[in-house]
Amino acid sequence: MSTIESVLTENRVFAPTTEFVAQANVSGREGYDELCRQAEADYPGFWAGLARQHISWHKPFTQVLDESNAPFFRWFYDGELNVSYNCLDRHLADKKDKTALIFESDDGKVSRVTYGELHARVCQFANGLKSLGVQKGDRVVVYMPMGVEAVVAMQACARIGAIHSVVFGGFSAKSLHERVVDAGAKVIVTADGSMRGGKVVPLKTAVDEAMALGDTECVQNVVVFRRTGAEINWVAGRDIWWHDLADKQPLVCEPEWMNAEDPLFILYTSGSTGKPKGVQHSTGGYLLGAILSMLWVFDHKADDVYWCTADVGWITGHTYVAYGPLALGGTEVIFEGVPTYPDAGRFWDMIARHKVTTFYTAPTAIRSLIKLGGDLPQKYDLSSLRLLGTVGEPINPEAWMWYQEVVGGGRCPVVDTWWQTETGSNMLAPLPGAIATKPGSCTLPLPGIMADIVDEAGHPVNQGSGGFLVIRRPFPSLLRTLWKDPERFKKAYFPEDLGGKLYLAGDSAHQDQDGYYWIMGRIDDVLNVSGHRLGTMEIESALVANPLVAEAAVVGKPHEIKGESVVAFVVLKGARLQGEEARKAVAELREWVGKEIGPIAKPDEIRFGDNLPKTRSGKIMRRLLRAIAKGETITQDVSTLENPAILEQLQEAVK
Repeated sequence: MSTIESVLTENRVFAPTTEFVAQANVSGREGYDELCRQAEADYPGFWAGLARQHISWHKPFTQVLDESNAPFFRWFYDGELNVSYNCLDRHLADKKDKTALIFESDDGKVSRVTYGELHARVCQFANGLKSLGVQKGDRVVVYMPMGVEAVVAMQACARIGAIHSVVFGGFSAKSLHERVVDAGAKVIVTADGSMRGGKVVPLKTAVDEAMALGDTECVQNVVVFRRTGAEINWVAGRDIWWHDLADKQPLVCEPEWMNAEDPLFILYTSGSTGKPKGVQHSTGGYLLGAILSMLWVFDHKADDVYWCTADVGWITGHTYVAYGPLALGGTEVIFEGVPTYPDAGRFWDMIARHKVTTFYTAPTAIRSLIKLGGDLPQKYDLSSLRLLGTVGEPINPEAWMWYQEVVGGGRCPVVDTWWQTETGSNMLAPLPGAIATKPGSCTLPLPGIMADIVDEAGHPVNQGSGGFLVIRRPFPSLLRTLWKDPERFKKAYFPEDLGGKLYLAGDSAHQDQDGYYWIMGRIDDVLNVSGHRLGTMEIESALVANPLVAEAAVVGKPHEIKGESVVAFVVLKGARLQGEEARKAVAELREWVGKEIGPIAKPDEIRFGDNLPKTRSGKIMRRLLRAIAKGETITQDVSTLENPAILEQLQEAVK
């Protein structure tokens, strides 16, 4: 592999304050270095000590790491535990009346659920599932609105040993059908609908459509939570109301004791072939990753009010909504709606009202909120905040600075976290009381995570040069396999080209002079322009640093001379420009990128749109943008897009 060139230069450094360091769970760089030293000196012993310290085991483990059948690694594999017990039961002695969940609905109504109440509701629903014949190892698909019941359903599955597969409530019937059939789901848990931005999303209708597509004989029951009161189709003998199933069940359900290596859940993620990959996570190792990252990255404290804005349909909502905060007995906010309803101040208003201390959201949401009102946060009392986090994609430095200065008031550390569905928990992120931050960098690996950057033969690259981001040693929260597809698991994540032992993340990255990691984009989002390999994220960051630009996505398209040319799709902070004004702005932005990065990175084309094509979780669909840039007819399923109409606008812009 010719070296991927790093062209983004960022020199601003923000050290943690003396006050933050003094109270941090990992205090000072020496605290971080000591944990890393322990991991280097005795890798299995390091993880074993942490697992014994932070997890309540029903049967203590005596075996730590089994590498005999690599890459199908096993951790703590003769130990027994239950994740729901660790999230609920062990807190009842001293936190029974502590608020676990603060739920705010789309219309602003707020309800609070204590640990005692949550335990009872989980037990009732678990007993309800058992009454339907759900047993250890059965799969349950959860297709729910963001709310308390989604967490209850997930915890109830964990309690009885059923394997849950949560499907994001914005996915189409076709996407739901694929996942139900592949998982062989026995039960689907859904709702009559969900509320988003004042509108009803008909979830039960999508379930009925999915069931009608065939091959769904595995599904014996559909449990329906009444959320909206909308009229729905009803299939007698198959469909059952949540309240009829659960409300009269006993308030106690003994947990099923699981082997540490038993599957906890399957979560489907997109694959390059188009067929979703069923990422399978274990019980013990996954829980440990969730707990440690809450303590280390989010510096979690007993009196924190934690808010991760992710939907439970994604891995972030699993680890940092359904499991991590509850495993530590924390209080967290769960939000049903969208950040722009009833207005663009919704997030800031909620932080002020609920006195949120830790706020974790996506760069896409941050950039959108800048566009909708960059000065809006200053109208709210955000003084309760003590820590900010970002997740989902690299954050460009200008958005990072706005987040730190305007939302955090310049006093809150920003933890930019890199991880994946497959890793289960944060891998690269600043420990906020130990590591100085740099805008746009996810900084350093967590203690025990042996990250590296290599070329296509698996050899480490020189500092400053880009390459493939890998993790050299197995770690507890790593996926165990792909559901029913072990060969694809090996080929995708432990390719023979790299020796079959390195976990290949699929992202490109480089390290700067301080050893900090900078994510440059997906390996398949690396552009080869005139022999120069450029990461798309760096060009996007340069564009967004211009005062005119709210958001940008960069893709490549074939060029007969240069190999690839750079095509940028840009959303401006003001109205979309056309005609002569657009041509002037294009010239200005090309020159800007030339100055920020260098002439080689100048976009050959810049197209303006009112928005970018995004999934309902806010992820930019770059594959669609590549097709538009090439002038191809879009044949892919676009039902998961929040705004499918934008495709036509962007296609017109290219002509």
